[in-house]
Amino acid sequence: MKQRNGFLREMRRNRTLYAMLLPAVLLAVVILYIPMAGLVVAFKNYQYNLGIFDSPWAKYGGFDNFRFLFISGKGFSITLNTAFYNLFNLVTSQALSMVVAIVITEMRGRIFKRATQSVIFLPYFISWIIVGSFAYNFFNYEIGSLNNMMEALGGARVNLYGIPGAWVFIIMAFNCWKWVGYNSIIYIAAITSIDAECYEAADIDGANIWRKIAYITLPSVKPTVIVIFLLNISRILRGDFQMFFQLIGMNGQLFNATDVIDTYVFRSLISGGDVGMTAAATLYQSVLCFLIIIAVNWLVKRTEPDYALF
Repeated sequence: MKQRNGFLREMRRNRTLYAMLLPAVLLAVVILYIPMAGLVVAFKNYQYNLGIFDSPWAKYGGFDNFRFLFISGKGFSITLNTAFYNLFNLVTSQALSMVVAIVITEMRGRIFKRATQSVIFLPYFISWIIVGSFAYNFFNYEIGSLNNMMEALGGARVNLYGIPGAWVFIIMAFNCWKWVGYNSIIYIAAITSIDAECYEAADIDGANIWRKIAYITLPSVKPTVIVIFLLNISRILRGDFQMFFQLIGMNGQLFNATDVIDTYVFRSLISGGDVGMTAAATLYQSVLCFLIIIAVNWLVKRTEPDYALF
């Protein structure tokens, strides 16, 4: 009773603040929570004329859609592709972002430093549609700039759209190009917040730039790296749909090597219209993401409790 009265007293005392918060809460409920009732589609044999709740339940206790996803042979492959590309891109882009941040903070020319940071940050504002068009016109076998240059130099044309293995590195390169400038801002902020006296003491002791980076900069940004890793690991099974779809498109030769859950769901909807199976794939994706972030946060909490999210 005492706790209840305390809560009511708090509500009355800050009723203006709670009233200001109410529209945001209602918006979140309407947009984020009420649509969650549609998850039942994953367990149903959805029929358009019957709607979500009147459609019959799927076979095998409602799990036929999940069963079909893995029996078709695509469930495991798209899961592995999604995890591989996201982890690969996370490590490469964050490592490169940290390198760029360190280089920028070590620059002495103020104007040159700002110009460099602006140029590196610019790709973040470029749409993946434009990037996809650029990639197509650069790598195309017949009209691509790359093959035209190779032919002009006496080499043979190469059909990169028929070499799935090459796209692991192409996707990684475009992902880094797109996100390094944006991510480096976080590391620049972390580096500039380091106490300057630490670097002054290192200068007095005769430490060179590499030792200062190794023993001052990197240990100081360690908490930032862990937090960014935890925030991104929760999306390890959520591929960047725009990037994959705009770079790969509907090229069936590359599907086995580059297909992720998001692109698979999209193509399944526009080609077959199997709403139940695609809903099952997205629910499976969300549950795995939740379990991964819980597991990784638990591991971090066991080793570095101060850096855990919760």
